[in-house]
Amino acid sequence: MSNLLIGLLSALVATNQPAALSNFVAQTTGALVNVPDPNDPVEKEYQKLLEQDDAAQEEVDKWIRDEAAFREQGAGLPGATLRARVEQRLKPVRAAYEDFLRRHPEHARAQLAYGSFLHDTHDEEGGVEHWEKARELDPKNPAAWNNLANHYGHRSPVKKAFEYYAKAIELNPREPVYYQNFATTVFLFRQDAMEFYKINEQQVFSKSLGLYRQAIELDPNNFVLASDYAMTYYGIKPVPTDEALAAWEYALKVAPNETDREGVFVHLARFKLNAGRFDEARKDLKSVTNEVYDVLKNRLLRNLEKQEAEARGTNAPPPSSVK
Repeated sequence: MSNLLIGLLSALVATNQPAALSNFVAQTTGALVNVPDPNDPVEKEYQKLLEQDDAAQEEVDKWIRDEAAFREQGAGLPGATLRARVEQRLKPVRAAYEDFLRRHPEHARAQLAYGSFLHDTHDEEGGVEHWEKARELDPKNPAAWNNLANHYGHRSPVKKAFEYYAKAIELNPREPVYYQNFATTVFLFRQDAMEFYKINEQQVFSKSLGLYRQAIELDPNNFVLASDYAMTYYGIKPVPTDEALAAWEYALKVAPNETDREGVFVHLARFKLNAGRFDEARKDLKSVTNEVYDVLKNRLLRNLEKQEAEARGTNAPPPSSVK
């Protein structure tokens, strides 16, 4: 049995479990964790508030999915009617948050949760206000820094997002989502990253890819993460073909189903085609049989035939850019 597991079990049988667990995590990982007392009346009320929030948003999500399905069949409610229904369902949740925070304005996790509720319900300004309040109340909570970084990455200033992601990672270096979010933002806003870090574009690529790799190391079986990492190679010029193929091979390894695996084969074929590895590309495309990929597969087969013919006719080196 590992020392970590032994320590956790010891903490769980302690008289004061929240304090013991918090102290153990801090000693073992260096991360300071405040574990709330589940018997505290305020904590119980807060947990019920979260349950109320989750139940309402789950129901609203179902309404929206159902409405989309009805509209595909030519039915469905008018948009204004659905919006009114959603607003009515969420209204008591908003009131419950506001009532709780009137009585417990220093409750950082409630400020954070209410900020997420507001942001999810399209009140971005209100969401940011409560996230900032949560950050001020508990500056060691990495979730507040990450949420604000996500906002600034979408709405600017982007350079503030870089700072906030770095802080979230500093506070919790074991959370892969923070690295993934940071990597994506650096990659998408390369000019800002070049100015902020005083590096060139190739170094920006390296920084983004390095952050993705750290995320994958922490969450190695996450197919979406592995795919996001591999997709970045479409934006890098000149294309590091071997690295790109290795990334897609890894995504293939962790793909959860056959449909996703065939999608990866499409990407592998595209990179191999543009690297002049025609036989390998053709072999990958033979593995694609799902009709959902028919358009992409047929387009790649046409390009394959064209580039093979050009290579035979001119003996010119194959193109290196990914199309």
